Amino acid sequence: MSINTVAIVTISDTCFKNTSGDTSGPAIHDILNKIYPKVINLIIPDEKNIIEETLKKYCNEKFDLIITTGGTGLSIRDVTPEATKAVIEREIPGISIALTVASLKKTPMAMISRTVSGIRDKTLIINFPGSRNAVLECIEIVMPILDHAVDIIKNDTPKIKNIHSSMISNYVCPHKRISSSVDISKVALRPRESPFPMLEMVEAFKIIDSTMSQWMGSLEMVEIQNSIGFVMGESLLAKEPMPPFPASIKDGYACISSDGAGKRRVRAAVAAGEISDAPLRAGECVRINTGAPLPVGADCVVQVEDTRLISASKDNKTELEIEILVAPKPRQDVRPIGFDIGLGDLLVQTGSVINAAMVGLLAGAGYQQVKVKTRPKVAILSTGNELQDPSETVLKPAHIRDSNQTMLKALLMEHGYTSECMGVARDEADVLAASLAAAMKRADVLVCTGGVSMGERDLLKPVLLQDFGAQLYFGRVHMKPGKPSTFASCRFEGKTKYIFALPGNPVSAYVCCLLFVIRALRVCEGRRSEFPRIRVRLAEHFLLDSRPEYVRAVLRFIDSDLPTAHVLGNQCSSRLLSACGACVLLELPPASSVLNILSAGTIVTAVVTGRLEA
Repeated sequence: MSINTVAIVTISDTCFKNTSGDTSGPAIHDILNKIYPKVINLIIPDEKNIIEETLKKYCNEKFDLIITTGGTGLSIRDVTPEATKAVIEREIPGISIALTVASLKKTPMAMISRTVSGIRDKTLIINFPGSRNAVLECIEIVMPILDHAVDIIKNDTPKIKNIHSSMISNYVCPHKRISSSVDISKVALRPRESPFPMLEMVEAFKIIDSTMSQWMGSLEMVEIQNSIGFVMGESLLAKEPMPPFPASIKDGYACISSDGAGKRRVRAAVAAGEISDAPLRAGECVRINTGAPLPVGADCVVQVEDTRLISASKDNKTELEIEILVAPKPRQDVRPIGFDIGLGDLLVQTGSVINAAMVGLLAGAGYQQVKVKTRPKVAILSTGNELQDPSETVLKPAHIRDSNQTMLKALLMEHGYTSECMGVARDEADVLAASLAAAMKRADVLVCTGGVSMGERDLLKPVLLQDFGAQLYFGRVHMKPGKPSTFASCRFEGKTKYIFALPGNPVSAYVCCLLFVIRALRVCEGRRSEFPRIRVRLAEHFLLDSRPEYVRAVLRFIDSDLPTAHVLGNQCSSRLLSACGACVLLELPPASSVLNILSAGTIVTAVVTGRLEA
């Protein structure tokens, strides 16, 4: 491999002030770090002299490749091209032209990007634009020539390199495109009815549970502060009692109960974290704070409210004598050793879902790391010729912005799962097959949206079946929204991959991700797969559909025996507003000859998928 060292330089005033805003630099790093031995990231402001100094620094340190991202536009602060030209000794216009030509196929906005590429000494320098999607497109363009270009720059003997072996895992080399066996040219011969049987929800759930339980995870050690939401992979016992000493429950005085009521000489004070220096004798007491250890000889605590001051020092800083007004009992207001947790007690059990209280319990018991069950890696892929990235300012004719990837990533995160977005695949069999292969390289579970219905360009099912030999567990479900939802698995590079192909309509994707995908991920962890269900009253009447329907609603808790469910407006599957704020999905039955409308006040089942708030 010719390239050993790479510097990725994000140039942005905004990201320099708030590094969490940088998504382009990490995106490039994630790709190149899997290929090259040393890849570093840094962020600098849009200052020409700083950019020049940074480029020179890494050239002097003999870095093989420097990629900049940002500062290539028309703003007065966009000075990356000028700084790069001041540093390079020879320009490579072909790289810049290739980047521009490729980007113009995606968006006309590429016309105003001013990328520069060139060489200084033995270092290759390439400017990328600032957006995450743009840099991912640029990486795909330049990957085939990077090693060979550096070979030439280093004056190595030119050699034919196996470019495929150095490709990033989600990059599909143009020479290695998958040639799909799916033929969509004969439109008139496409099926007029779905060949997939309609499955009831209960059967779909059983199939998911049975299939996903076969996923083989592992165990890993994590810091307890990073373990929230994970499933315990082992049971842990208390290594010491809690409290480890007899502790006061109240602020007051440690006493000997057999002394009864009456006057006591106040010998000293014991605060939490301190130890009394001598045993307590008859007629004495020790002022004590909540949580402090009792002195030797004391067997009870008398709260301040049950005492009276007799005498104190002249400066009132020291109590000399008090009177106990109520005779104490043995062990009064004392937590004995091991009262909260005994030595060897079970703290957490294998299979428990870790929450904040458990983290506190484990921290108090001296555990700083815990063994948890690993989770499947999840990738999200959108499909559709009409989709464009939501970050693009100008909406192209006949296009819509892809909201599904962003929404599903957030939905999974809301339920504790991380995922990786894999971009948008066009409705072309070869491209879709290549995109699926790239995503399966990155993940155990693939969540796709779009391309699963009956349109001539709905290619996902045939591509999975014909190009990947997938086993399709179901391709239609008796539900609304989400009837074309598909669940499949296939062997890819020696491993089983699980694919959830969901409808492209945002609400359908949202509901089916909750009901199918999150359920599957829970099964993989050995958790209870079902969401909690509760009984609720409809706030208004609702017209039933011919299919069982999952209706987005919010609950109101009023003075009645059950919460009231308020449906969130029009339930059309393209109208994501109907999911905004939803905390439950109402499970409504299909319409029948005797019942086609539910009146207000009807009791129905609600699947609790979000946070309940009063």
